[in-house]
Amino acid sequence: MVRDHLSDFITRIRNGYGAKLETIDIPTTKTIEQVAKVLVDEGYLTGVKKNEGKLTITLKYTGREPVITGIKRVSKPGARVYTGVKNFPKVVGGLGINILTTPKGILSEIKAKKLNAGGEIIAQVW
Repeated sequence: MVRDHLSDFITRIRNGYGAKLETIDIPTTKTIEQVAKVLVDEGYLTGVKKNEGKLTITLKYTGREPVITGIKRVSKPGARVYTGVKNFPKVVGGLGINILTTPKGILSEIKAKKLNAGGEIIAQVW
């Protein structure tokens, strides 16, 4: 049984790109669904479809290369990582994004800055 769904989601994306798959299926939770939507909105994934308790995620490639070259979980169940709106860490020198849980929902750092909302950094993508 999976206890940390977000880490499982991140690992499945990483493995899907490694195997050069077009789509991957992931058991759904509200958090996973919102994180996937953020990745689609920011251009890291092509699409997300919800059906029968699972999400089908369409991975995005430029030519034969994956769009996501790296994705990692930052805040873990045993070690939470929080940040204010003025202190977002740079991801690969500014080439990637942080994904945060804020009082206004799960957002990319770009939208969190616009809404002036800090929160827990759950993942970094580049």
